[in-house]
Amino acid sequence: MNSRLFSIIRKEFIQIIRDPRTLAMILVIPVMQLFLLGYAATTDVRNVPIAVWDQSRSPESRALQDAFRAADYFRIAFDVGSEAELRDLIERGEARAALIIPPDYSERLLEGDAQVAMVLDGSDSTVGTTALSTARLIGQAQATKIMQEQTARSGRGAEFKPPLEVRTQVWYNPDLISAHFMIPGVIGMILFAITSILTATTIVRERERGTIEQLIVTPIRSWELVVGKLTPYVILSLFDTLVVLALGHLWFKVPVRGDLGLIIGLSGLLLLSGLGIGLFASTVANTQQEAMLTTWMTLLPAIFLSGFLFPLEAMPVVLRWISYVIPLRYYLVIIRALLLKGVGLAAIQNEVIALALFGVGIMGAAALRFRKRLD
Repeated sequence: MNSRLFSIIRKEFIQIIRDPRTLAMILVIPVMQLFLLGYAATTDVRNVPIAVWDQSRSPESRALQDAFRAADYFRIAFDVGSEAELRDLIERGEARAALIIPPDYSERLLEGDAQVAMVLDGSDSTVGTTALSTARLIGQAQATKIMQEQTARSGRGAEFKPPLEVRTQVWYNPDLISAHFMIPGVIGMILFAITSILTATTIVRERERGTIEQLIVTPIRSWELVVGKLTPYVILSLFDTLVVLALGHLWFKVPVRGDLGLIIGLSGLLLLSGLGIGLFASTVANTQQEAMLTTWMTLLPAIFLSGFLFPLEAMPVVLRWISYVIPLRYYLVIIRALLLKGVGLAAIQNEVIALALFGVGIMGAAALRFRKRLD
């Protein structure tokens, strides 16, 4: 590291330490977000994508699938042929639940002792809770319907054992604890919000005080100024991530099943987007208030359309399409899969590629515009 770049980084750290408001925003607000949002409630969902492994392939099994289709809580999106295929879909987040119908379903149904399995992805406690209760209700309704049909055909009394039982099993978050869903999202919001807001305001603050011109006339190159101003916030944001991750694990018992190095490395991809947005805001704003408003124009859609607070399945189709241009959407899938499911890079490669493209694109465009403003 050359002396000019080191001087800029040292100067920025000194300014942060001397500014109690900035220091509080970096160190206190993430912890407050953790405890406030860790206990927050979430909303119900519709159209949960599920996979079906129908080993029976009988009219009775198709009738059971029709019962699930009739309930608008579920959408049968995949027809699988093995447990490995089923597990892969759930690990990738493409299916939130799976209905497993055994080969002898129709025979056991006639004997009055049929069972099917419902596997749920508990990494999203909101979807998991809804799917759990709804699957049980659908099973009970289908069992009652079959009992009525059998009673009408045989003329027997209605008091006999229900012929169908839906057994549920929750993966990754068996107790469906909301904090296990919320806290990974807090990590994403900290990285995205703090880096973009602080990056924008700190550079504009230099312009307001007139010190940016003093820095420009020094031998410092434009890229050294950008890197020197951004490096402290990268370090502090990663520190906040580790603090929230540790508190979430120790206080809320959120599991950390994925590789910690992979978690930190992929978090750096989100930093590129946050820093790029903050850097871009600093080129269009002349005051700190303008910089804050500019960054909030991107933060508000990120909060509501990324899946941080509200499940994407509950949103209209138009808003779900808009969410694809929000980098935080991809990071939340990544961090929740790493923490709760313990998947490898292959299971989240599509999200990683999308996040990397967004990060490099936003940061590159913002750095180019900032350099032109300095010139």
